[in-house]
Amino acid sequence: MQSADELRGFIAGRRVLVTGAGGSIGSELCRQIAQFAPERLILFELGEYALYQIDAEIAETAPVCPREAILGDVRSPAQLKEIFARTRPECVFHAAAIKHVPLAELNPIEALETNALGTRAVAEACIQHGVQDMVLISTDKAVRPASVM
Repeated sequence: MQSADELRGFIAGRRVLVTGAGGSIGSELCRQIAQFAPERLILFELGEYALYQIDAEIAETAPVCPREAILGDVRSPAQLKEIFARTRPECVFHAAAIKHVPLAELNPIEALETNALGTRAVAEACIQHGVQDMVLISTDKAVRPASVM
């Protein structure tokens, strides 16, 4: 387990991008990262209202944290290329995913495109743009899956 000081050392002064920033996991990551003095927090999210909500919350709870809210899709390599080139993240927390099993089972193509192809696109963008650290936030469905997850 990491101490708060170790986490601060990992985050402080760095440009940090969070994919899925408006989701349940991504938004909690943003709340915590904002407290560790990043140089810039880049909130990347597909859902407009979810992005608006977390951006407004961070503005209120961590007003000194420089941040940028970007509406976008991890499934778009072209968009990721443009965003990574412009924002130059040093650390990426990849939390964007279809995580609700019943919805994934009803929408398997969306789940595959987001969870597998989106993750690949983010990883490739990290490599292409010299990102130092990529943290993949996964679910417990990775080992012996019993469904489309």
